[in-house]
Amino acid sequence: MQPLTFDNQFTARLPDDGIEDNYRRQISGALYSRVRPESVKAPQLIAWSQEVADSLGYDAADVNSPTFAQVFSGNQLLPDMDPHATCYGGHQFGNWAGQLGDGRAINLGQAQTKDGLMMLQLKGAGPTPYSRTADGLAVLRSSVREFLCSEAMYHLGIPTTRALSLVGTGEAVVRDMLYDGNPAAEPGAVVCRVSPSFIRFGHFELLAARQEHSLLKELADFVIEQHFPHLNDKSAPDRYVVWFNEICTRTADMIAGWMRVGFVHGVMNTDNMSILGETIDYGPYGWLEDFDPDWTPNTTDAQHRRYRYSNQPGIAQWNLMQLANALVPLVNETAPLEAALTDYATYYQNTWQDILTAKLGLASYDDAVANGLLNLLSAHETDMTLFYRGLAATDPESRDSTLLAHIQPAFYSQPNPEHLQKLELWFSQYKAAHLNGAHDNAARIELMQRTNPKFVLRNYLAQLAIDEAEQGHFERTMTTLQVLRQPYAEQPEYEDYAEKRPEWARTRVGCSMLSCSS
Repeated sequence: MQPLTFDNQFTARLPDDGIEDNYRRQISGALYSRVRPESVKAPQLIAWSQEVADSLGYDAADVNSPTFAQVFSGNQLLPDMDPHATCYGGHQFGNWAGQLGDGRAINLGQAQTKDGLMMLQLKGAGPTPYSRTADGLAVLRSSVREFLCSEAMYHLGIPTTRALSLVGTGEAVVRDMLYDGNPAAEPGAVVCRVSPSFIRFGHFELLAARQEHSLLKELADFVIEQHFPHLNDKSAPDRYVVWFNEICTRTADMIAGWMRVGFVHGVMNTDNMSILGETIDYGPYGWLEDFDPDWTPNTTDAQHRRYRYSNQPGIAQWNLMQLANALVPLVNETAPLEAALTDYATYYQNTWQDILTAKLGLASYDDAVANGLLNLLSAHETDMTLFYRGLAATDPESRDSTLLAHIQPAFYSQPNPEHLQKLELWFSQYKAAHLNGAHDNAARIELMQRTNPKFVLRNYLAQLAIDEAEQGHFERTMTTLQVLRQPYAEQPEYEDYAEKRPEWARTRVGCSMLSCSS
């Protein structure tokens, strides 16, 4: 296997707690603790991302070598790797949780790649000083979901951490999947995640809460220098304001991407928010199949639905407000940060209107058409992905064109006559909006088909891959990845991967709702 070159800026320039032993503890005056992954019994490569491997300089022969599974299960360290777990806090479901940290994630180090320095991180490789009462391990079902979804999001064009590999450990992990007092042994696995940085809002929140303002500034300056270099010439404290504005913009773009494709994160705590505006921590996520704005995939959130689909833009702003509070000691005033939060709302709204315009293939935003459709989609159980792809197949320029023939596959049950009449009325408004615009029909179709994916990681597709993987069959996992690498293409040979949720998946655990157990 080809060697990697590491340039571990994070651990070289920022303080650790100076303790080598791996035991649970609170730390202060430090950002991380050094810790080694646990060895596993029988590492086996299950799946890998061709694009991420290529960025690291690995070809298929490297990936399929015995050394690869040893390294990316945590059994073996490469030269100059510097494994560590970071310390952060966070607001969980709106409440301050204090110190949290990488409880089941171990950073291996920053590798030089074609795309710049990338932190390699193992998820599920054993306990860390921040594991509290947990074992730091991960089960195969959650690891398949993390691996597939991070790669799916990348190919959808949504900012995200990446996944290099999925390795089975050959060991059992005990989990109570539904928190109902019925723990069971499940296959264990480790995902190697890749990102320029895994620093979260919570890193800054914890330092501010502990009034470690010198270290807060040190971390902020490091992040700006490493990941926002275009801001290096800005003078403090204005630099921090400009930086926070950019974090707000990146976060808004990420959330708008989620909303465009129907992705629901499920656990938008501030410790799960990336400072780079990347989707991070694929836990109890889900895909909005029938268009229900109040849906959340998280069983823990079932009562209050804080992290439901429609609430994600507002929760992101709330999370940004917590980050702003943490940055006040660097800025020394609140007004510029408050202005940035207001600008976030305006920027998001404008971005969302642009997205709705593109989803409908229109030349300009039409509020009545855009919001009229969203109301209709939520009024009857309709598959969001199939509806927009079906709408693209219509021809608003044809006098004989009808909507229903193209969107019929999107219905989970036959709509009543009143709803069908409302849809036809809406379609007449849509046709008028199109004819009043600048796009011809070919341009409309092209815009819609590159905005509205045909293939997303539907909850039942992930579950089918998990079912087979737990039986030792991994072909479906790699096939699913292959399909998701071209989500906007027709791929007629994979038509069954574009079908709406089957009835058996309506209430099945893993397809309807999930817990945080992994």
